[in-house]
Amino acid sequence: MATRPASGPGLWARPADIRAGVRRKWDSGALLARFAAGLDWEPLGIPIRGPSPRQIGESLAEVRHWAAEWAEAGRGPLRVEYRQVGGRHFGTNSIPCRAWLDDYDDAWALLRVGPEVRCLTGLLEAVSGTRLVPWVTRHPMRALRLAGDWDKLLATVRWIEQRQAPGMYVRQVDVPGVDTKFIERHKGVLTEFLDAQLDPSRVHAVAPDFAGRYGFLRRPGYVRFRVAGGFRGFSELSVRADEFLAAPDGITRAYVIENEITYLAFPVPEAAMAILGGGYAVPVLQPLGWLAGLDIVYWGDLDTHGFAILDRLRHHLPGARSVLMDRATLLGHRDQWVTEPSPTAAALGHLDRAESALYADLISDAYASSVRLEQERISFSAVEKAVAGC
Repeated sequence: MATRPASGPGLWARPADIRAGVRRKWDSGALLARFAAGLDWEPLGIPIRGPSPRQIGESLAEVRHWAAEWAEAGRGPLRVEYRQVGGRHFGTNSIPCRAWLDDYDDAWALLRVGPEVRCLTGLLEAVSGTRLVPWVTRHPMRALRLAGDWDKLLATVRWIEQRQAPGMYVRQVDVPGVDTKFIERHKGVLTEFLDAQLDPSRVHAVAPDFAGRYGFLRRPGYVRFRVAGGFRGFSELSVRADEFLAAPDGITRAYVIENEITYLAFPVPEAAMAILGGGYAVPVLQPLGWLAGLDIVYWGDLDTHGFAILDRLRHHLPGARSVLMDRATLLGHRDQWVTEPSPTAAALGHLDRAESALYADLISDAYASSVRLEQERISFSAVEKAVAGC
């Protein structure tokens, strides 16, 4: 069987191949990064793969067509270098061997990216005198993608730098055309800009969110609670966690309950309070340092995530104990089991021995697939008995 030739007209380099190679350098940002940094152009020479001396003789018409393409390309912006090939059998011929780009303007003309380069120049002028110039030189392609919002982004950074005052929310950033949705949508690049532009003392790098990182007030967490017999004339209250500085008078125990209707119906005993935990919102209780001085009882759904929430609560309140999250409660309500949609199998290090064993059983489907016993499915008589026995 005939082998495919190592080279042929279909494998000779064309001007379009050179353009594609330079386009890859453009797409990577390498060319534009050098330009934005003010670095001198380094002449770019690209070898041209062409016909062998034998092919010149055997495929003369194709060689002439190929050479004509390069002659046209050599009129600019490419500069084409030639070499002599041939010998006694086919004569000596001058063929293209290397294509050169001699400056930035030639590269931009080859790629037809003049408008983009002018746009980047404008973006650089807009950040002149700021600490954002290095960001643009490192990320020129990202800067171009942000060009439509560039003025708003810079105005937002300037406003925060110059006009932010203590006690403000992000909502109070007052820049024309900028709202909280704009800031949320662009918080990634705004984070990079603000980290670069602000004095380091104004950046709280360990904060988990945008607001905290730059000294804005966060949306407050609220604690919803009930007290036996009511509290100051209210059957229940919802207060800001950062303002809930002490337990109501006479309270020695707090029940943290996940399900809302169960929380509302919960038989709160004397000297106790019930707190709506709200699933993984348990961290809202972290500011309540006084909870550590109470007897904390946690009750969540009897499933893998219920134990995960208990584990998280115990990370901050090691003395918290659980109620109605045991094997007897689970097996005593078989007809009330449902399926947990997305069980977790995370390692939980704050469960006691019995809780860990039951958690392992749930993970391994020891009783049935993805067993879940929700709080509201437990008989109310069982709830009353458990509360009385706490």
